[in-house]
Amino acid sequence: MAEFRPEMCSDAAQQGLMQWLLKRLKAKMPFDANKLYCSEVLAILLQNKDDNRELLGELDGIDVLLQQLSVFKRHNPSTAEEQEMMENLFDSLCSSLMLSSNRERFLKGEGLQLMNLMLREKKISRSSALKVLDHAMIGPEGADNCHKFVDILGLRTIFPLFMKSPKKIKKVGTSEKEHEEHVCSILASLLRNLRGQQRTRLLNKFTENDSEKVDRLMELYFKYLDAMQAADKKIEGEKHDMVRRGEIIDDDMEDEFYLRRLDAGLFILQLICYIMAEICNASIPQIRQRVHQILNMRGSSIKIVRHIIKEYAENIGDGKNPEFRESEQKRIVELLDNF
Repeated sequence: MAEFRPEMCSDAAQQGLMQWLLKRLKAKMPFDANKLYCSEVLAILLQNKDDNRELLGELDGIDVLLQQLSVFKRHNPSTAEEQEMMENLFDSLCSSLMLSSNRERFLKGEGLQLMNLMLREKKISRSSALKVLDHAMIGPEGADNCHKFVDILGLRTIFPLFMKSPKKIKKVGTSEKEHEEHVCSILASLLRNLRGQQRTRLLNKFTENDSEKVDRLMELYFKYLDAMQAADKKIEGEKHDMVRRGEIIDDDMEDEFYLRRLDAGLFILQLICYIMAEICNASIPQIRQRVHQILNMRGSSIKIVRHIIKEYAENIGDGKNPEFRESEQKRIVELLDNF
């Protein structure tokens, strides 16, 4: 019913369903089908519903989710149904972190430490833990989580995942692209939010071992630039055919093409270029020289990078916070000026 009539979700949650679901999930009972159904309904209740996310936080639901997920830090789910429940709980956690007050609860509940442990343990939960970290750190509301992540030595965990995508990824239905997207998004959030000593520690990572992380960043840049150029060529061909047939390419059609480009790899390419601009603005000549050296060596141009970042800046923000959008666009343009 929740899927067919989403307006029911808020009413049901407020009238006790949310509380009952959390109580049922944390009951000390072996896994059964009812626990799976509870996790499914909870995930649906939290989709695009800020009032339900707020209610979950007030009912200590973040702690309940973290407690239930902690079982999977050292053990894989024993059945496909239990794995499905685990994924539903991770989805619920990601949804709830869209609300800034829940990010504070996640921080206090030591959610970062749990996700960091999951990344190190290399169990099935690793891919989902990466997604949760991405949600916890993104945007200005993620600043406290970003600083804490560095304090708990999270850089030692995230950079090996940046340097090499895990081989076992296909077993859990996460693509290499999704993995690289989450890792790059986390690094972009860290570069955006970190200040002082923590920021210095992050930037120093890019100079270690003869700047190997800069080399990896550039490797990813060319990988996704190639994918993007292939997608652009296909879209341009489609546009040409539409014009020839006398069809009008309206704003909705342009938006659809832009979404297709994002899906083809533009989003991760934008993140990579943003990381590039941030580290080149860090007053560390070694990093800037390496980036320019590799671009020249591969016959590429700084103009392409500038164009990608400019497009990223133009499309930033979710419409909820126009002041943030404006200040962030200004900041990114300043990064470009010094690139």
